[in-house]
Amino acid sequence: MAHIHLEDGSFTLFWVAVWWIIALVVLAIAIVWIRSGKKTDNRKLTIAAFCTAAAFAVFQVSIPLFGGVHLNLTPLIGILVGPVFGSLIVLIINILSAAFGHGGWGLIGANLLINLIEVIVAYGTWRVLKGVFPGAFIRAAIATIAGLFCGNLAMIAIILISGIQGVTQSSSQILTGLILIAGINMGVAVIEALITGMIIATIIKARPDLLEQ
Repeated sequence: MAHIHLEDGSFTLFWVAVWWIIALVVLAIAIVWIRSGKKTDNRKLTIAAFCTAAAFAVFQVSIPLFGGVHLNLTPLIGILVGPVFGSLIVLIINILSAAFGHGGWGLIGANLLINLIEVIVAYGTWRVLKGVFPGAFIRAAIATIAGLFCGNLAMIAIILISGIQGVTQSSSQILTGLILIAGINMGVAVIEALITGMIIATIIKARPDLLEQ
């Protein structure tokens, strides 16, 4: 998964504001989209609530590898409820995670954008591959890898653009460290891809109607 695990003050106020503003614009678009659409399917609301609870719980479980890594299920969120509801879900998860000390409050905007990219890319990949890979498992697994890969790229880009206050390392040294973190994250992404693939394959068999839209 990709997430910026830095304390408040790591980014300047300017960049904190920039990422927050972009995130708020995206959220505003999602809210307008929901309000202007048809009556929301109660099934999707139920799934969205389940995804929020499950993703937050999984997000707090640290796997004792390389200093601690964790899953986040953002690709699963994208596949199940799409980017509109997904944006609201990742907002809630990031706010609750910040309250538990899982990153600074000022970084919620940046982390929201990273997680939303994962949601959007996974959702788009899942739909695009429908005619290529009819099997739900492999399609969901590829969508998960694609989403998490793009999320890690976004994480690296945001940190390099923003800079980290109080760090004496050069940009190349910071980039090397970020690439190492992203590589570890992608190793964990393989595990998440398998889990997501199994969940989606099970849903397809038991309740295919939940993924028809």
